[in-house]
Amino acid sequence: MALIVQKYGGTSVGSPERINAVAEKVARMRKNGDDLVVVVSAMSGETDRLLKLARSINTDPSPRELDVLLATGEQTTIALLAMALEKIGCPARSYTGHQVHIRTDNVYGKARILDIDESRVRDDLNKGRVVVVAGFQGVDEDGNITTLGRGGSDTTGVAMAAALKADECQIYTDVDGVYTTDPRIVPEARRLDRITFEEMLELASLGSKVLQIRSVEFAGKYRVPLRVLSSFAEGPGTLITYEENNMEAPVISGIAFNRDEAKLTVRGVPDKPGIAAHILNEIGKANINVDMIVQNVGADGTTDFTFTVHRGDYKKALDILKRVSLELKAREVSGDDKIVKISVVGVGMRSHAGIASQMFRTLADEGINIQMISTSEIKISVVVDEKYLELGVRSLHKAFGLEQKP
Repeated sequence: MALIVQKYGGTSVGSPERINAVAEKVARMRKNGDDLVVVVSAMSGETDRLLKLARSINTDPSPRELDVLLATGEQTTIALLAMALEKIGCPARSYTGHQVHIRTDNVYGKARILDIDESRVRDDLNKGRVVVVAGFQGVDEDGNITTLGRGGSDTTGVAMAAALKADECQIYTDVDGVYTTDPRIVPEARRLDRITFEEMLELASLGSKVLQIRSVEFAGKYRVPLRVLSSFAEGPGTLITYEENNMEAPVISGIAFNRDEAKLTVRGVPDKPGIAAHILNEIGKANINVDMIVQNVGADGTTDFTFTVHRGDYKKALDILKRVSLELKAREVSGDDKIVKISVVGVGMRSHAGIASQMFRTLADEGINIQMISTSEIKISVVVDEKYLELGVRSLHKAFGLEQKP
């Protein structure tokens, strides 16, 4: 007998028919003897509907009241799934985040989980029930309902698995695992049987949208074995684990890309200590996250400073940079919101030389110019013109032989 935490996303519970299908799957596993805790999201489209409803009343709603409203989406799903389970003879009980007492900080809209009181859940499991828990939500120390941000149900599932010391946390989505890259770009992309937390964390941060990055961080921190599966088809999925088998580890595990990038450059700033800090401090005050940074070697007492931000922050960041450039007496400010970032990821980089040169040569052979480069121990990222995204991903996927089993 194993203790399994399962999480089902919005498309998996997007209709009464889908909820009944999830109930059947859960009931089959329960009959096999496993204890099950099921975490669910709101039905597909429900959170967007609630947001639209809120803004039809107030275009700038209170964050506290918005969280109270958005939490009702998951409350609907847990009740319906518990009803579906009981209809087919599988005892079940549903809980909101408040009832389970998933305690969070008080940052509405993007709260972080602090701890979970799992006693009520364990009591129900001991009585043979399936426990259905609302994802995406919790409660702060003052009893206010909070939400964890988009994709927060993944984090709830992993946090429940960590609190219960579950044997595995299974994330059911509309894909059947983690692929070497997006199959919509590269039809030959291959599902990975397993991948390390380090690699998955890099892929998630670099644009892969299979899992929310916070859930991967949580799973890695508490060493929770994580498996990505499809709720629409049977299969082994992809196991994300802290175990690393260097004998079999491929050099490159996957290729990620991010379309939501923009680049800003300030030219001719004084080449002296504190200039980069001053520029980035002003950007940070506007709550804009900076990704890649490049500073050129100074000449004639000046230097050029380039960095990337999310494309949605581009105009705001450009306005700030223009203002700062006047203070610094910079020569010129420019920007480009037609770029993308392509990254290769793999723990095998630690023990294999020449990955960067192979990546750069492959792109050069396709006539793709690299504008910026960033590296870590297990990843290399480049910024290129957005028109080369698909060509770049396809050529790198083939160059590193990712369509073939290692």
